[in-house]
Amino acid sequence: MKLSVELTLTPLKENFVPTIKSFIQGLRGLGFVIKENPMSTQIYGDFDPVMEELIPLIRKTFQEEEAVMLHLKLVKGDRSHYEPDF
Repeated sequence: MKLSVELTLTPLKENFVPTIKSFIQGLRGLGFVIKENPMSTQIYGDFDPVMEELIPLIRKTFQEEEAVMLHLKLVKGDRSHYEPDF
């Protein structure tokens, strides 16, 4: 089953940029289709491999940070080719 994931990491500290950069670099290293924009990062792939790789990265980030918030959206299917028609 294909999966589309949108992630927005929000470290709750003044110097948040290094944490976000590290998290995005970790996402890039997972080997899935990745799309980035200033507001979020999207990952596209098969459900089980995406989740198996994503959970340890989230766990590592949460362990390293004192306070951090992650907004995560999961959509069944590969939405990587979505184009608005309006």
